[in-house]
Amino acid sequence: MTRFDIAFSPDFPLAVIVVIIAIGALFALYGLWRRLRGAWLRLAAVIVLSLALFNPVALIEEREPLKTVVAVVTDRTGSQKLDGRPEQTEEARAAVLDRLHRIGLFDVREAFVEDQISATTDASTALFRGLRNALQDVPPEQFGGAILITDGQVHDIPDSLAAAGINTPVHALITGQPDERDRRIVIEAAPRFGVVGEPFDITYRVRQSGYPGNTTVAVSIYLDGELLTTQRVVPGQENHFADDVRHGGKNIIELRVEADPQEITEANNRGFVTLNGIRENLRVLLISGEPHAGERTWRNLLKSDPAVDLVHFTILRPPEKQDGTPINQLSLIAFPSRELFVQKIDEFDLIIFDRYRRRAVLPLLYFENIVRYVRDGGALMIAAGPELGESGSIAGPLAALMPTPPDGNIVEEPFKPMISDIGLKHPVTRDLDGWNNGHPSWGRWFRSIGLTPGATEAANTVMTGKDGAPLLMLEHFGEGRVALFLSDHTWLWARGFEGGGPHVQLLRRTAHWLMKEPELDEERLTADAQGRNLTVTRQTLGDAPGDTIVTGPTGDMIDLNLEQAGAGIWRGETEVPEFGLYSAVNGDLRALVHVGPPNPREFAEVVSTTEKLRPVLEAGRGTARRVAGGNIPRIVPIRPGATASGQGWIGLENSQASVLKGISRLPLFTGLIGLALLLMATAAMWTREGR
Repeated sequence: MTRFDIAFSPDFPLAVIVVIIAIGALFALYGLWRRLRGAWLRLAAVIVLSLALFNPVALIEEREPLKTVVAVVTDRTGSQKLDGRPEQTEEARAAVLDRLHRIGLFDVREAFVEDQISATTDASTALFRGLRNALQDVPPEQFGGAILITDGQVHDIPDSLAAAGINTPVHALITGQPDERDRRIVIEAAPRFGVVGEPFDITYRVRQSGYPGNTTVAVSIYLDGELLTTQRVVPGQENHFADDVRHGGKNIIELRVEADPQEITEANNRGFVTLNGIRENLRVLLISGEPHAGERTWRNLLKSDPAVDLVHFTILRPPEKQDGTPINQLSLIAFPSRELFVQKIDEFDLIIFDRYRRRAVLPLLYFENIVRYVRDGGALMIAAGPELGESGSIAGPLAALMPTPPDGNIVEEPFKPMISDIGLKHPVTRDLDGWNNGHPSWGRWFRSIGLTPGATEAANTVMTGKDGAPLLMLEHFGEGRVALFLSDHTWLWARGFEGGGPHVQLLRRTAHWLMKEPELDEERLTADAQGRNLTVTRQTLGDAPGDTIVTGPTGDMIDLNLEQAGAGIWRGETEVPEFGLYSAVNGDLRALVHVGPPNPREFAEVVSTTEKLRPVLEAGRGTARRVAGGNIPRIVPIRPGATASGQGWIGLENSQASVLKGISRLPLFTGLIGLALLLMATAAMWTREGR
């Protein structure tokens, strides 16, 4: 391909050339004004001189033609997988590519747009982002246009194509049918956090397309997969659901509008809210039987925990101590035993007896009430000292809560607390700081309390003392829990004796296990999602828990194999095919997790439409038209700026772009030719004027 052009390459500065031409032109114009003989020849000589001074050069360019680049962007997001649209999409794509290849003028760039989703973004259709990515290395002058194959539900439509840097026609081929129906639920307001036991409110609205507006529909509301209630609502109107936060951690609330057989999908008939339940400060009652070295350890630990409200009493003046000293001089108050253990006992999340000895302060009836409190879901911790093995200890009236009775032996020999085999798996003692694979770096204790062998099956010995004797026992009793510390020397760790030990970690975990912190449950199944990756974690004190059955939103089941990830921890991962609520079941345990955005934008509107794209495409000479029934238009190459659509056809520009391969220069007024022309003009002028 050869292209000719003219350029000027003067040998003198422009100011000099202008002065010379001006002087010559002045003489020529003077001659014309006076009508002197040869004036026209003088003007011709000035023109020839001007050309010689500007030194015109003929440029001969050798260019290689380039194919015009056109883009075909195919929408493969979630809404494009509904109601026969995948078949329409592939049919349109195959026809478009075949026609472009037959024309032979275009370099076709294909791009496929999937759901745009990450940990922080919603699922959406970013069609124009896909177009820009396909053309990022294409010069604007080489781009001839684009064809978008989509259902019309696009979420990144620019204000104008020109503003997006596109000055060529862009056409959209719309899949789907013109008479589609759909019903969806929209959650307009919902809290992310709530206090356990306190009310919350969710605002939602049912929207529908293609249905009469005078009907009511049923909305079912589920909590963690269990049906709570059903409401009849009018589509388009604002509705509310109010309830109390049922438990701590994730409360997965699902709102499900009834499906209709004629709607194109049920994927958007569900809306999800993940409400994180937060407990108010946990109330702990600490009863110290007498002042001792470890009392402040318990008090400091509980007072430093911002999640705990502590009520602490120390029995300084038992009933048998009657020395006649007036109470107001001792600044003591009477122990409010009836108020604490009868009237308000159920308001406490945990009761701790720290080296408590029965001295007729609490009647036996109150201990029976404590047993009832634990059986109904309360928590009790006994931090024992020598008094537990003596007569008058609380082991008698609380025998129902004891894993096994004390044997009366008090071992006062140095030992290092050790974690038992069960303790290595138990979340309370697993991975305690300083354990070092059976060689703990923490300090020794010097006293432990003996128990009669033969603990209940509900009790787990998680730490041992001298010669493997139980040191810390955790027990389930009815709906409640009991912890038994068989030593009062935890304060040695707090004081840093022999390097100290993880007393804060151990005591805090024990207290929170008693108060049923979900993360510390021995048998627990959890499911978490990151993008499309689903992770199931099983926490157990037993052996391999077996496979977990994962059920997806459409009822499809996945048999997930769990592999050991640590002591007492088994984990499995899988990539799930679609967004929605997934249920994981392992034995009697069940966990729920929602994969993807709770209410993805991609499924908020799924009815195919030409109206969203038409304004911006038509402003750029493009079109948006449906392809249902194989109505795929012809593709015609057009010149830049020409009309780009018509009945049954769409146009893409042939840019006629090329790349320069070489260039030749041919001077037109230099050498003998230029000198001869200049002499001829000058001689003719003088000859004419000399006659």
